[in-house]
Amino acid sequence: MALVLYQFPISHFCEKARWALDYKGLDYTTKNLLPGLHVKTTKKLAARSSVPILEHDGRSVQGSEQIITYLDEHFPEKKLTPVNSHDAQFALEWERYLDREIGVHLRRYVYHTLLQHPDLVIGFFATGGPFWAKPFLKVVFPKLSRTMRKLMDINEATAAKSRQSMLMALERLNDALDEKSYLVGERFSRADLTAAALLAPLFMPPQYGLAWPAAMPEPLQSDVRALAPQLAWAEKIYQQHR
Repeated sequence: MALVLYQFPISHFCEKARWALDYKGLDYTTKNLLPGLHVKTTKKLAARSSVPILEHDGRSVQGSEQIITYLDEHFPEKKLTPVNSHDAQFALEWERYLDREIGVHLRRYVYHTLLQHPDLVIGFFATGGPFWAKPFLKVVFPKLSRTMRKLMDINEATAAKSRQSMLMALERLNDALDEKSYLVGERFSRADLTAAALLAPLFMPPQYGLAWPAAMPEPLQSDVRALAPQLAWAEKIYQQHR
């Protein structure tokens, strides 16, 4: 049965799932959902409203970590989970740490700025959507923005705290690498994929699939410039494995 990925193209968690599918060379279809309206679809497929959701062989798998595990179990060629059990557990621990300390915090920090720039973020939200996506999102954007801020606890204070948490995690990541090529063992794994995908909005790789702006709005662009040396490894991972 066909693989179908329900996603937001802008989501770095969805990018994790896309990358895993592409890395394995699997044929799949994407269903690009619009924020807000997505709930009508996701609640029919899974327990929560969040994406990504992978549909395959009558089953729905929700969450980027769970999707990578599912793909490794059902399509074992080019495994992203290390074969060695110790390394496999270590990679999974890294993935969960990065999801929590970079994925969630970077999302909050970035959206705090992007939601102040409707034309830019509406373009991201409408990517790959129906022809009426942009005009629809322009109408509902004030309510959508308020809802997103409430659900993800986005405000000036929480965004500042999330920025600090993200920077601490990025420092820990670079300390752990210490001139190594990969986080776990001697080959590319789900840990490296997770780190690079979740950091991608800060260096805007073309492989991500979004029409990135020439520059992010401030203060994001200042971080993009200042953090470039610390993001060099993640950018290299994209170049080599994406």
